[in-house]
Amino acid sequence: MTNQPELSSESLSGSPPESFSVNELCLLAELPLRTVRYYIQQGLVDRPHGEKRGAWYDRHHLDQLLQIRKWSAAGLSLERIRELLQGGPVTIPERPKQVGAIQVRSHVWLGPGLELQVSAEDAGLSPEQLRRLITAVTQAVTVIKGEEQ
Repeated sequence: MTNQPELSSESLSGSPPESFSVNELCLLAELPLRTVRYYIQQGLVDRPHGEKRGAWYDRHHLDQLLQIRKWSAAGLSLERIRELLQGGPVTIPERPKQVGAIQVRSHVWLGPGLELQVSAEDAGLSPEQLRRLITAVTQAVTVIKGEEQ
């Protein structure tokens, strides 16, 4: 037997109803009741309409929970989620590199003991920008070596 609430028969008849009980909201958002109550307590989700046993939730509450679930699954902290919900910048950081991840890098031999290693993707460089960088570094090495002689 699971701990999940069940939808009432009228909720199972096709499109979702306009209002939900807390148990229906939990089932639709695929979140435990305890988690939903915590999010409401923390101000991440709006308080229900009505009070006590007459409290009900609408599509807006469900949308808030689904957005929080999506951001949590992406690895964001509840504090960062709070910032996003309050209109903070929506830049989501990249996930940390995992062991065994493959990354393409360019290795440019500049001379004995000198090698330039570039990850164009991480650096955000286009192929043309990468070519210009390599040309500039090569010229700089030539100038520096010429000054020492």
